[in-house]
Amino acid sequence: MIHEHFEKKSNAVLPTQIAFKWPIRVYYEDTDAGGIVYHARYLHFLERARTEWLRQFGFNQHTLKEQNTVFVVRDMSLKFMQPAKLDDELTITVEILNIKKASIQMQQSIYEGEHKKLLAQVTVACLDAELLKPKAMPAEIRRAIEEKNINEGVNL
Repeated sequence: MIHEHFEKKSNAVLPTQIAFKWPIRVYYEDTDAGGIVYHARYLHFLERARTEWLRQFGFNQHTLKEQNTVFVVRDMSLKFMQPAKLDDELTITVEILNIKKASIQMQQSIYEGEHKKLLAQVTVACLDAELLKPKAMPAEIRRAIEEKNINEGVNL
């Protein structure tokens, strides 16, 4: 199901203020025989941006796992708008919509210049790395996310 917020934010112009942006170039390995990005590769692009978004706060996946914490995608809705092609320079964005005790709802977009290629609604869950069951997000991660969003004028 596509969320109501999903449709509201589907404008095709790159917003000037986004919580996080990550550049990616499309390589041959990302495309099909016609030079168009294979649909599953978009998931790789979105994952890389989420990983780098988390890293900006000083947290990396390896260290978190050693501390018995992992983040996994619980839910994702995609809206493909325009195809990306070989050698395109893309910008992947991450915008936090809501943060809960053990999950984060975010919107991600992929742009080439000002042209939106894809819109995604993503819910990421925080899990105990050993039990693979939901657990409260570490306080320092939640605090870092909330402070950055407050500084950017976003109310969660």
